[in-house]
Amino acid sequence: MVMSARDNVVSLYRRRGYEAVPVGFSLCPSLEEEYRRRGGTGWYGDGFGFAVHGIWEQPGRSGVFEQQRWFPGESFKPGTVFDAWGVGHEPGSEAAHHMTRMLHPLGSAMGLGDLDAYPFPDWDAEPSDDLRRTVAERHARGVAVSGGMECTIWETARYLRGMDRLAADFAEDPDFATALLDRITERSARRARAYAAAGCDIICLGDDIGTQSRLMMSPATYRRWLKPRLRRVIDAAKAVNPGIVIQYHSCGHVTGLVRDLIEAGVEVLNPVQPESMDFAQLHREFAADLSFNGTIGTQSVMPFGTPEQVKAEVHRVLAIAGPRGGLFPCPTHLLEPEVPWANIEAYVEACRSWGG
Repeated sequence: MVMSARDNVVSLYRRRGYEAVPVGFSLCPSLEEEYRRRGGTGWYGDGFGFAVHGIWEQPGRSGVFEQQRWFPGESFKPGTVFDAWGVGHEPGSEAAHHMTRMLHPLGSAMGLGDLDAYPFPDWDAEPSDDLRRTVAERHARGVAVSGGMECTIWETARYLRGMDRLAADFAEDPDFATALLDRITERSARRARAYAAAGCDIICLGDDIGTQSRLMMSPATYRRWLKPRLRRVIDAAKAVNPGIVIQYHSCGHVTGLVRDLIEAGVEVLNPVQPESMDFAQLHREFAADLSFNGTIGTQSVMPFGTPEQVKAEVHRVLAIAGPRGGLFPCPTHLLEPEVPWANIEAYVEACRSWGG
């Protein structure tokens, strides 16, 4: 039987076997330009035959965002943009390429009154007609659909507040930290429910809780502040569609919290940075309960390896995963300007040539 790309991905994530290795990656702006220079048209995911298409539902807002109230007396470089949460993204120098400096609108907030006044974005728990239509259109093409909502709780909170201030709040003003996290969690739960109700196959949650070599916080801190809230978001989606696949992103080293993520309801871990974690070890310990997305290093083999080394790495991790699946091998992060185009082609060829 020939599976659709959609059914193949879901079967792979459920560790029920698969017929083809899916491909997927994200290109930085300069590599998107390279794709077009080489004759590519439209979205590169269509050009490379991606099996999963991501969608992002845009929110409304609970009030008017007034820059001068939340950034009093500040001026911004040309090109600065403010996202749905009101977080500013200010462009850097030419050497920074697409990287931006983040501006925290709640960095000077003094209490719960400021939270009450802040115009948080709002998502409806019921999907919009446009969202339902988009999912149905992608399904008609035979591809899986993932609802994007990374920066689910912790990262959004620290982008709003600033990491140093939020860490201090955990110790010095737990009421403020609780109120901020709860406001974000409530909105994320509604957003997850809407994605599930619209028919998404996968929800991509995530918060960076690891650094390059260790956890960003103690397990006790994670279990107090974030784990129960993540469970609440996942439960909201599963209440609508128990079969939806829950993927979770965290950069860096998170080995010490993988079991907690599984207990919270995570079913697929991304990106499994090989520079920070050993996929073979993770697979031995957790493959009965967890699938994986990533493992192809964007700090190592993708920018600095040869095409032959890229192919060998893809085949190595697929061999670890075995015939049941449980691994969608793909670059761990955005592919940056230094990645040779030949290595992108080698990754795609390695996936398509794998025969187990």
